[in-house]
Amino acid sequence: MKIEEVVDKIGNRFSTVVVAARRARDIQGYYAHLGQGIGKFIPPQVHTYARKPLTIAMEEILEDKVVRRTDQPPEENPEAAEL
Repeated sequence: MKIEEVVDKIGNRFSTVVVAARRARDIQGYYAHLGQGIGKFIPPQVHTYARKPLTIAMEEILEDKVVRRTDQPPEENPEAAEL
């Protein structure tokens, strides 16, 4: 896995760092609460030999299991508004 591949999936380096760090934090929380019956964390979405949450998060990004959300509303289709 190359970092450039992960950056290309997200769009830029800053967003890649933010998305990967947030997902890694979620993965770490999942492992920390494993066995306690608390289901607020989503388990890793890829099968991997990696043990570090950040590496797992980057692999999830590469396999399109994690995507970046934006605060911008989706673009409206002007033709659909005419109907």
